[in-house]
Amino acid sequence: MNELVIDVHGLNKSFGDKHVVRDLTLAVRRGEIYGFLGPNGSGKTTSIRMLCGLLTPDSGSGTCLGHDIIGETAAIKREVGYMTQRFSLWEDLTIRENLDFVARMYGMRDRKRVVAEAIEALGLADRREQLAGELSGGWKQRLALAACLLHDPRLLLLDEPTAGVDPQARRDFWGEIYRLAARGISVLVSTHYMDEAERCHRLAYLSDGRLLATGTAREVVAQQNLAAWSISGPELVPVVDRLRGRPGVEHITPFGTTLHVTGHDAAALERTIAGLALGPEYRWQRIDAGLEDVFIGLMDGARNGRPQ
Repeated sequence: MNELVIDVHGLNKSFGDKHVVRDLTLAVRRGEIYGFLGPNGSGKTTSIRMLCGLLTPDSGSGTCLGHDIIGETAAIKREVGYMTQRFSLWEDLTIRENLDFVARMYGMRDRKRVVAEAIEALGLADRREQLAGELSGGWKQRLALAACLLHDPRLLLLDEPTAGVDPQARRDFWGEIYRLAARGISVLVSTHYMDEAERCHRLAYLSDGRLLATGTAREVVAQQNLAAWSISGPELVPVVDRLRGRPGVEHITPFGTTLHVTGHDAAALERTIAGLALGPEYRWQRIDAGLEDVFIGLMDGARNGRPQ
């Protein structure tokens, strides 16, 4: 689906003296799951809110769902569902009462039918009379998503939606997101989880308000041209000490029982590894850099002021 639901150019936003988002240009297609990644304070949430008319940029222009993000924000809000990171519904109301209350706020006709359909669609029927405050994190997540979908939005904003829920609940949640995208609903999601990032159709990585990389997961990895090796062996801490600061070595990251050693100068990195003279109990292997390797590099480069 090539229809653009978001098309923005040169967005900037400051709060006081802090320049939170810098010259953001981005396009999102209909039915696309678009992931926003970056460290805390990188501008992810502010960017998402500006893209959808929920926050007015200081400069820049663009459209969301065919509406101007500055002059037609009320029209945008009617077609957007927003799920905050923290559970924001009423814990002393039941699932059904919460959804009915949200439907009232939207002024929806035939509320009972709409609420009943949302309860069935999100698998909440057996718990409809349970207080929201008694729900686990995964069920609260389902309830929040049901509330977002009541008014049949064309675009969903999900701000770290799976923080604090167990792996099965995360998997179930992403199954729902894929079904919504298949219906043509576009999804903007911020996350810190690399496995979730790889589930997105395309990604944007932000640091200090700047867009450092964008594309599919495979494209983002390829753009960084990062050489990577893994090493396994009995005592890896001394190996870290011997590698640190050597030519070609930019990052050394533990991955389970191995270390990933990465750098942009592949030849220098290979020479360093060849000259390390470790014992036969250590095994080096050339590997493809992964998304986490790339994002660690991007974060460190931005922190130290290196060009990306």
